[in-house]
Amino acid sequence: MRGDRMLEIALRHRFAEFSLDVAFEAPQGVTALFGRSGAGKTTVVDAVAGLMRPDEGRVVVDGRVLQDAAARIWLPPHKRRVGYVFQEGRLFPHLTVRGNLEYGLRFNAGAGPSVDEVADLLGIASLLERRPSRLSGGEKQRVAIGRALMARPAMLLMDEPLAALDGPRKAEILPYLARLRDETKVPILYVSHALDEVAQLATTLVLIEEGGVRACGPVAEVLSDPALVPQLGVRGAGAVLSATVVAHDPDGLTELACAGGRLFVPALAEPVGQRLRLRIEAQDVMIALDRPEGISALNILSGVVTALRQGDGPGAVVQIAVGEELLLARITRRSARALNLAAGVPVHTVIKTVSVAPGDIGAVHGGA
Repeated sequence: MRGDRMLEIALRHRFAEFSLDVAFEAPQGVTALFGRSGAGKTTVVDAVAGLMRPDEGRVVVDGRVLQDAAARIWLPPHKRRVGYVFQEGRLFPHLTVRGNLEYGLRFNAGAGPSVDEVADLLGIASLLERRPSRLSGGEKQRVAIGRALMARPAMLLMDEPLAALDGPRKAEILPYLARLRDETKVPILYVSHALDEVAQLATTLVLIEEGGVRACGPVAEVLSDPALVPQLGVRGAGAVLSATVVAHDPDGLTELACAGGRLFVPALAEPVGQRLRLRIEAQDVMIALDRPEGISALNILSGVVTALRQGDGPGAVVQIAVGEELLLARITRRSARALNLAAGVPVHTVIKTVSVAPGDIGAVHGGA
């Protein structure tokens, strides 16, 4: 395996009214498959799991070939060492949490984590003696993930694991998925239609459209590409910035340091020094040629326009380099003309403090 490729996938399959033709490679971490319903995301995951056999295919995980049609290699699902987490937890109702976790040991290919280690990682140590009927939706999903981990998988497959959860339950489980990404180093193929999940969790983003790969690359790079806004969704378009908590102010704000300067967001629970990823939606970014004064917004970052995409309607999306990272701003075409925006024009971006929602901020643990 060359370089840092952890995952290689190339699949072709023709259905009655749909053709799948995807090929991509990804490094260690979470590889998110994003796209509209029916684009082919779940089909890819099922093929990797061995639950469907494509007409042509090659799947390699950390140098181990799971299938290669040309070489006539096909490992059945039980020999692939992949853990599959579905939208619903699918726990055994007659077993306790501990019993459900221990069930994963039946598929363990060797020495792996203990029940206590997995329970601590996922914050379910206090639930070990409960039965699934006494768990919340978020707790059930954490147990399902733990059961998959107990099998010591070479890879985890997650097909929209948070889709059935409401907002609070989703916010409850996202930090544990981030810890899973950063601390276990188990590669994860993650299907989602929610950009906030993708921005918080993904290392690599694969954008799938009508059975093919529209884009593939580091999540911050793909999300900040103006050309991909139609596929990502105009209202959901936004960029991902890296930041570090530097202070918690007594007036209820947390101060962050990022490549472009300082940002203030509503108070966070993370300690000083904690590294974060935060998604800033394009619709929450304003542009000024001169540094604004006498305004209520606290977040003003200086940058340079790197790209401009005008849509078919009244809107335009502007990509702005802020330090070493990229922001997107969604403005009107009229405003873009009035400001004479073009690549190379220096600008100031204005971001309202309260527009950065807690759900768009995720922690980064360890050396990830």
